Amino acid sequence: MKKGEMIFDPTTTPKEQPLHYASRPATLQGKRVGLVDNTKFNSDKLLLKIGKILEEEYGVQGMLIRRKRTSGVPAHDEILNELSAECDVMIAGVGD
Repeated sequence: MKKGEMIFDPTTTPKEQPLHYASRPATLQGKRVGLVDNTKFNSDKLLLKIGKILEEEYGVQGMLIRRKRTSGVPAHDEILNELSAECDVMIAGVGD
């Protein structure tokens, strides 16, 4: 390295953020579940299987599946608002 040249260090210290967990129902019996598809390969198939298991084994009453615009961003407000209004529980699915 020549005098006056600088080394670029791309590392950073991660910002610490507190985690807040959503409250969970004691049971899924009779609940309506919202499933968020992240658009990755097979995420839709995975969510359908999860939904079927939740209905058959845990008594879920129904499910609503909505697909994000793309996997690299959070679910848009329309999806979150609809699922919040229509469902008791939401699950985000990850495929790939």
